[in-house]
Amino acid sequence: MTDTSAGVVVVGAGLGAIRLAETLRTNGYTDPITLIGAEPYAPYDRPPLSKSVLLGKDDRVELKPAEFYADSNIDLQLGRRVVAIAPGERTVTVADAGDPAQTETVAYDTLVLATGLSPRPFPGADDALVGLHTLRTYDDAVALRSEIDAATDAVVIGAGFIGCEVAASLLARGVKVSLVEPAPTPLAAALGTEIGKLVTRLHIDNGIDVRAATGVSEIIGTDGRVTGVRLDDDSRLPADIVVVGIGSIPVTDYLDGSGIDCAARAEGGGIACDAYGRTSAESVYALGDVANWRDADGVGHRAEHWNHTVEQAAIVAHQIVGGDAVTPAVPYFWSDQFDLKIQVLGSPRPTDDVHIAADDGKKFLAYYSRDGILTAVAGAGKVGAVMKTRAKLVTPTPIDEVL
Repeated sequence: MTDTSAGVVVVGAGLGAIRLAETLRTNGYTDPITLIGAEPYAPYDRPPLSKSVLLGKDDRVELKPAEFYADSNIDLQLGRRVVAIAPGERTVTVADAGDPAQTETVAYDTLVLATGLSPRPFPGADDALVGLHTLRTYDDAVALRSEIDAATDAVVIGAGFIGCEVAASLLARGVKVSLVEPAPTPLAAALGTEIGKLVTRLHIDNGIDVRAATGVSEIIGTDGRVTGVRLDDDSRLPADIVVVGIGSIPVTDYLDGSGIDCAARAEGGGIACDAYGRTSAESVYALGDVANWRDADGVGHRAEHWNHTVEQAAIVAHQIVGGDAVTPAVPYFWSDQFDLKIQVLGSPRPTDDVHIAADDGKKFLAYYSRDGILTAVAGAGKVGAVMKTRAKLVTPTPIDEVL
């Protein structure tokens, strides 16, 4: 490749990479597009991993058919990991995942970083213990799924969205499940404790042993496999399977020495970007879970939601090739737990005022407000009611208008 024909190189081959490449081609971009992915699989959808894949209803859910890449003239390089970036030379160093000593230099005109996250390990745990799992990749899901039929008891550490979904899936597969969370309720960090109490009720009513406001002090192993966990109060829960869901870490190690800035941990970490995905290096963007974008007030945020990544990919594509400007959408995310879809529109904070509009003991609908203005809506089994609130979240709406 020459400097004038290197095109767009995307580090990472997931949802953001695919949507970016697709949007570039749709908007007339004809230069080379290269996607470099560390996993050996074509880009696939991650949300099903904790749900339908664990349940055995789906296998890997690929985002595009195999012919898409050839038809779109996209160079998909799998099993290859970027280990260094030289923005001054506009090159990346790529290593073979099977043989890291084999490296190659790849040039770019525009570089997009979409490397996502890696699961945070449990401090002090022996990663080699059979039955100890995290869940981020397809291989993680297959490894966990392969042990379910032989398991009697499972402990899920961390009751965020992934932890709650995994707990529901394991229970549906016939395993007794304990869900342990140091916060007062599941999903407290994302939705606040009032909605967290409703989610707690949902899990308890379905048979999950919810242990909130307590932590795990030790993962216990015997003869090389997990046998249980010890809680902070010194009680013990038996386990054939332990799933650790205590958060994730932005994958940024390959930036060492590049001069590309990362955001402060207090702002969520990840790669520091402006409001359009531009990093501190010329012609280098970042998007998706690893990217920390500034909002209109100059405050950095890093979000780990499917729709957020799709919108960022459209914005970055517009920066690269032009075309129609992207109108920011109302933030939206969802989580399938048991037979309910929990949906959130807007940007709730745990400190917002919460107004329960409907609650029949299972399904619920709630509005969030801040200083008297509607900030978000959350619902379980209330798809229509949640989605019709979208228009009221586009512009400031007094909470009294929806109550």
